[in-house]
Amino acid sequence: MEKKYSSEEIIQRDRILAAVCCALPRLLRSNQIQANIFDILASFGSATGCDYCFLCEIDPTFSNPPINIGLLWQKANTSNLDIAPLIESFILHFKQEQDGFFIDSCNSNQLPREVPGFSFCALPTNQGDLSLEYLGVIFIEYDNKWTHELKEALRIFANLLGAILERNRFEERFRENEKRNQIILDAFPDLVIRIDNLGKILDYISQKNHPLFINREMVTGKFLSEIWPKSVVNKIMHRRKKRRFTVPMLLDEFKLPFSNKVYESRLDPIGPEEALILIRDVTEQAELKQMNSDFINQASHELRTPVTTAILMAELIHEGGSPQETEEYWKILNSELNRQKILIDRLLIAGRLESGMMQFEILPTDIELVLQESISAINPIAKKKNISLELSVPKLLPKILGDKSGLQQVFINLINNAIKYSPEGSSVKIRVALKENLMEVDIIDQGMGIPAHETSHLFERFFRARDVSIAEIPGSGVGLFIVKSILEGLGGSIKLTNSSSLGTTFTATLKLAEG
Repeated sequence: MEKKYSSEEIIQRDRILAAVCCALPRLLRSNQIQANIFDILASFGSATGCDYCFLCEIDPTFSNPPINIGLLWQKANTSNLDIAPLIESFILHFKQEQDGFFIDSCNSNQLPREVPGFSFCALPTNQGDLSLEYLGVIFIEYDNKWTHELKEALRIFANLLGAILERNRFEERFRENEKRNQIILDAFPDLVIRIDNLGKILDYISQKNHPLFINREMVTGKFLSEIWPKSVVNKIMHRRKKRRFTVPMLLDEFKLPFSNKVYESRLDPIGPEEALILIRDVTEQAELKQMNSDFINQASHELRTPVTTAILMAELIHEGGSPQETEEYWKILNSELNRQKILIDRLLIAGRLESGMMQFEILPTDIELVLQESISAINPIAKKKNISLELSVPKLLPKILGDKSGLQQVFINLINNAIKYSPEGSSVKIRVALKENLMEVDIIDQGMGIPAHETSHLFERFFRARDVSIAEIPGSGVGLFIVKSILEGLGGSIKLTNSSSLGTTFTATLKLAEG
């Protein structure tokens, strides 16, 4: 009889190890170790014939440590048991048994009445600093003892499982470190050069997609002046004293002959004979600075012109003249002051749009009503040039999402531009059409058109097409910038869809209101 039991135990051990040996290679070849751990638990549980097989974690920092059940496999048709309270009374024994804790046929008040007892073992898979991990196995109504062969198979499996989990943790830490290093690299200055006090390059670090990238092996040992112009190098290193680095040095902006970018350099001494040069791409900041400078110059020019004319008209009125002359002076003065007011208003709107201070009340809006009111506001200007304004809208037009006041500014600007650039006696058409879940409003004039090479700049502040300037058509160049900013703030867009010598079409796109 003993020989029979011994052979069955050996067969069980071999069956367990065979299942483990079959599952482990598949697991080790997988990139998703954590996701596939359950499969190997299932193979192991089926091979042992146990009812429950699970991984649990215990926090040793607690005097009465709680248990956290991680992955849990249970045999089919086995009643669902809450494992944690079933084994909580044994937790303090786990750490005392280095080779595993085994208990045969015990009872628990956590078991249902129909279940007389269970056998349980817990084997360590990891002895970490902050947590203890165990492989747990439970047999319900298990009459036999934990045999030497079964214990041996369980320990082998627990050790292998622990090695796999440790490898998985190591790979996760490795991936996290790689991700962190990449974030640091991406946030690091564009280029780092380590030089000695003679200007010799000791190290050269940059990302491969950087315009100043050079393989470090190609430049290490060379002088910085061999790869960059001496005039730039001298500016970067000009504050050395007796070829010794003493204080940080900043070169605000510089360019290199082989790059169209603008760079900034900062030299920081590591010691008297070594320094780090940090090179940053400041092209965007330089362009923004130039844009601000252009804006101030253009705004000053646009404001100065009507002011100068207004002052001249005021002086002429003060000096006196014939009634006809005085009336003409008053008309010009009034016109120039109105022009100045319009420009100031537009500059204020543009500033509020750019700073985000202009708030829109986006509600379902009747676009036909907005267009009719915009046409009424601008119609007197059209009548002066004998230009007809033709509105065409589909029947049963749905509402759009918009801000009524903002949309009126948009369409008054667009219709006014169309009138301004159209010849006398012509017409301006305003057409509304539905396109999928959007609404498109076309403003079509019969003007001179816009040269193709200038269309990409249309919506920039103060841009005016050259033909318009030659024709001396008044304008500030801010209107289309405001139109674009308002529509984008409402979730819409504006684009030039057609321009030729026969006229120009601007298309405003708006979102439909739901329902």
